Amino acid sequence: MIRIHIICEGQTEESFINEVLADYFIARNIYLTPSLIGRPGHKGGNFRFERLFQDVRGRLLGDKSAYCTTLFDFYGLPEDFPGKEDASYCVDFKVKAETVENALKSELQNKLGSEVLQRFIPYVQMYEFEGLLFSDVNALANGLSQPQLLSALQAIRDSFVCPEVINNSRETAPSKRLLKLFTAYDKPLHGSLVALEIGLSTIRAQCPRFNQWLTQLEQLPAL
Repeated sequence: MIRIHIICEGQTEESFINEVLADYFIARNIYLTPSLIGRPGHKGGNFRFERLFQDVRGRLLGDKSAYCTTLFDFYGLPEDFPGKEDASYCVDFKVKAETVENALKSELQNKLGSEVLQRFIPYVQMYEFEGLLFSDVNALANGLSQPQLLSALQAIRDSFVCPEVINNSRETAPSKRLLKLFTAYDKPLHGSLVALEIGLSTIRAQCPRFNQWLTQLEQLPAL
């Protein structure tokens, strides 16, 4: 059995892990334990490095028979987060994400040591969790119970080579686009509902970095 702690940015990501990813991984004898960043009862958000460091340290030193990874949005990172400034100069979205992930792991390694960090897998979702929901716009419209939005959603999807590059601006991020079309959009409520409607295999096929992250988790050796 393999266990993996996942430190999440917010309730949307936590629900997604519990309702969409957990059963898939349990079938492979891998158990995911999501938790929001910060103290118990906190609702997530405010992804400052020092808070993340406290959480990662607690997971890795307090549970030496488990791995630890992250799930948070690039847009949710503060400007002084490790690698964020350097990432702003990168054009390719994969390089942008890897710049932050590598800088984060390096900072944590300086504080906790390389041996401990062998059980840490950094992951940043480009650019927002809602980008994953554009993997199938038919399912997205159905999941929102808003079939009349299909053509508008399709137009957005057709403007980008893959869902993970929608869109390099806080004002035109995937969630902002959904809210503009459907003001009742509720991240924690609709996020997992739509993801279930789409199906994990479709999301993985459409989102290469997300698929790469899950593949890495699937291939972790037993401790």
